[in-house]
Amino acid sequence: MNDEIDRIFHALADATRRDIVRRAITDGHSVTSLAEHYDMSFAAVQKHVQVLERALLVTKERRGREQLVRGRVDTIGRAATLLQAYEQIWAQRALHIDEILAEDTPKEQS
Repeated sequence: MNDEIDRIFHALADATRRDIVRRAITDGHSVTSLAEHYDMSFAAVQKHVQVLERALLVTKERRGREQLVRGRVDTIGRAATLLQAYEQIWAQRALHIDEILAEDTPKEQS
């Protein structure tokens, strides 16, 4: 499970890959059509897609001579669930900040 999460966040750490996922979720795109949106070579875009595929964020589906890249909403959902869990941890910590600060504050002597 940790390896899967690491691959997901590694893949999403790059702005180009995040944009590819965004495009692939809304509609399937060939790697060729994706490459038209970036100032890089076709091979570079293809490598980005491979990273996203290994992270299970996209799939490639053959349509005739082309391969369509499609986003996998289920994988993105797993990443979102993990981030929501972290958010809840921090929200709970924020609710108890007064208690935490009180522990660190020396009490006044009477």
